[in-house]
Amino acid sequence: MPQLNPAPWFAILTFTWLVFLTIIPTKIMAHLYPNEPTPPNLEKTKTQSWNWQWH
Repeated sequence: MPQLNPAPWFAILTFTWLVFLTIIPTKIMAHLYPNEPTPPNLEKTKTQSWNWQWH
């Protein structure tokens, strides 16, 4: 059974985790968002109440 030979699969696993832990996080952290979120206005706007006559 060739799948029981751990030599090539362990190397693939090691190199895959090496890529995941070194290259990919630096690319993700260097990503810039085109639209930075703006904080909401802290001023409360006064709303007008309805003065309808209910029948």
